[in-house]
Amino acid sequence: MRITLVEPYFTGSHAAWAREYAAHSSHEVELLTLPGRNWKWRMHGGAVTLASRFLEQPRPDLILATDMLDLTTFLALTRNASHGIRTALYFHENQLTYPWSPSDQDPALQRDLHYAFINYASALAADAVLFNSRYHRDSFLGALPGFLKGFPDQVDAASAVRIGEKSRVLPLGLDLRKLDRHRPQALQGPRAPLLLWNHRWEFDKAPEPFFEALYQLADEGVEFEVAVVGESFGRAPGAFRQARERLGCRVVQWGFLERFSDYAAWLWRADILPVTSRQEFFGASVVQALYCGCRPLFPDRLAYPEHVPVKAREKVLYLDGENLVDRLRTLILDREEGAVLDGYVERYDWEKLAPVYDSFLEGVAAGGDGVVPEVISW
Repeated sequence: MRITLVEPYFTGSHAAWAREYAAHSSHEVELLTLPGRNWKWRMHGGAVTLASRFLEQPRPDLILATDMLDLTTFLALTRNASHGIRTALYFHENQLTYPWSPSDQDPALQRDLHYAFINYASALAADAVLFNSRYHRDSFLGALPGFLKGFPDQVDAASAVRIGEKSRVLPLGLDLRKLDRHRPQALQGPRAPLLLWNHRWEFDKAPEPFFEALYQLADEGVEFEVAVVGESFGRAPGAFRQARERLGCRVVQWGFLERFSDYAAWLWRADILPVTSRQEFFGASVVQALYCGCRPLFPDRLAYPEHVPVKAREKVLYLDGENLVDRLRTLILDREEGAVLDGYVERYDWEKLAPVYDSFLEGVAAGGDGVVPEVISW
């Protein structure tokens, strides 16, 4: 089967997902992409450029697009060539429930809803709508009715139900086996526990409570080190600059690592992964750290519970309002506390997920009767 994968924002986890699925799939997957920058313009104009390029390619059996594409515009501009081709829309994120940066002026000027409307209309146009986690699916579908009520009239409220009926959860695939090549051969000697931050340096990852917890433990004299290895896009929140100064010699790595081998080495070295994020639809960096044996401390919300087996949730998840510092102190001082979930997250490796993707997308392509297949267990 021939699949055209359309990604207007080809960078980071979006690019890795597309490249890796193409490499692991038994189908022929052709990538149709644009550089991953200027995300708002990509959502507006990416469909125009990519439609022109689509018309120059052989006809595929299926179109697999992501949430950054205005699928309605793309299909309109390619209607002579794309007519009769089934489409699947994959949501890495969505602009309806994604928290906006405080520095972005669009919400105050009431210009933010248009991006959510692109997601909504694209989901209506697609034959199958895919989400990378149950939390992502449920939060998007749950927010749709209220979103539609905000418009003055002629709102098709039943459209939210129709989108829900063709929505499925298909987790993000990751090349976790690649991390094995960088696993250290020898055990390290005694040292202070190493805490890890491997998320983006952005406000939605909530760096303030993360660093505040570390400051309190440092003031108590608790021994630990910290590695901050996530990627920064533009101006990072001020909490990072302050943390670099206040944590001083406890910081053993600071800043984005260009080489994957260096990044992987720090994941294997790290002991504890405390997370304070206010937004997470899946969490690729979190899953990578879990695979490398980090003991996690996750908020009991967003997509995090889906990465934790039921029997381990009491040790891993903390409630909003619960004392994060107390839980983190216990993990640092007692190396037997917490849980290692490396085996549980192996299910996200492409070796297991690529056949699931292939089977599901075959069903979508063949579903001329409009029935969306279920995703098989993985």
